[in-house]
Amino acid sequence: MRLDLDFVRAQFPAFQEPGLRNRVHAENAGGSFPCRQVIWRLHRFYRERKVQPGFDYAASRTAQDEMDEARWRLAPMLGIEVGELHFGPSTTANAYVMANAVRQMLRGEGRPGVVVVTDQDHEASGEHWRRLAGDGAEVREWRMRDGSLRLEDLRPLLEGADVLTFPHVSDVVGEVNDAAAICAATRRAGAMTVVDGVNAAPHGLPNVRKLGADVYLFSAHKTFGPHQGLMAVGKEAASRLPSQGQGDDAIQPGIRFAPAGADHAQVAACAGIADYLDALYAHHEKAGRDGAGRAGVIGGWMREQEVGAMTPVLDWASGRNDVRLLGPPGAKGRVPTMAFEMPKAGAAYVAPLAALGVMAAGQGLHARRTLRALGIDPAHGVLRISFAHYTSEADGARVAQALDAVA
Repeated sequence: MRLDLDFVRAQFPAFQEPGLRNRVHAENAGGSFPCRQVIWRLHRFYRERKVQPGFDYAASRTAQDEMDEARWRLAPMLGIEVGELHFGPSTTANAYVMANAVRQMLRGEGRPGVVVVTDQDHEASGEHWRRLAGDGAEVREWRMRDGSLRLEDLRPLLEGADVLTFPHVSDVVGEVNDAAAICAATRRAGAMTVVDGVNAAPHGLPNVRKLGADVYLFSAHKTFGPHQGLMAVGKEAASRLPSQGQGDDAIQPGIRFAPAGADHAQVAACAGIADYLDALYAHHEKAGRDGAGRAGVIGGWMREQEVGAMTPVLDWASGRNDVRLLGPPGAKGRVPTMAFEMPKAGAAYVAPLAALGVMAAGQGLHARRTLRALGIDPAHGVLRISFAHYTSEADGARVAQALDAVA
């Protein structure tokens, strides 16, 4: 089934804004437009419920109820229990918290431990794990081959390992890693997995339980919501890792790994993500499914739309010998995050593209280690074009035409 793009775009007020209306948002990997349901909930919370939640008076009870709603609405869509969903100020902060929890776990067990990282990791999350070397941990690196992480290269690294952290999708390579197979191999080796899903979740919320991830992290501001980090922590992992909470929060599910209070209004507004996905499902298909089932169907619709949008850009790249596309050459096996090594520095193309109505990104993009592994000087960087399911085929064609003009 094809998405009704008119309906989709009607859910995003940004498309009606004069400063954005005639432009293509091609930097969704950095942050998506928020849907109107999120904006409305955030506005309502700040107007009507901006009090300390959880006390016995009406505004406080309502505030707490709306924060709780975000948990019980989103958790089923992720295939997890409500108590397994945590909120934090960002995915970077959540990754820091988890790395600290692992540090304390290893210290409590009286051993330095072994941590496996990759050279596809986003610096904002991967560097927290590399710093465990300062506590004596052995840090092993799962290295790409031709931009890809290969399972056969991982298996030897897992011997005696405690934790593997890896990206579900790299924010420059764009290739979808087989997270389920990676998590299964890691579990067989007796290690824990921490999956960075920041660049995967915007293209369809994952079923974390089916993936088999012990910890899965992603960002609400890239999944049409406010600037919050969401983190699914499975019961087994939660039982092993020391709590990072304060006082009573140290023992409560859902906040055991939240060392500071989350932004109450933004947590409540995250329920708007579920509002939007449910509205999208109801508009296209009336048959009922559970939360994870709806999310899975919607992910398929998103994928179909994104393939149509990215194909003109991929075709443009394949027709040039002076441009290098990182990651898979076609739509198969990738998300619509496309990074290009260009003749000039990546950042040099941002302003010319903006003059043609295309909002893109360029530079090292917090992926210096990945770029070096691919033979690219981070100072030269890349130009990145990234779409979402609200990107039309016409937008994709317009971006390809603009790229041709500036290149």
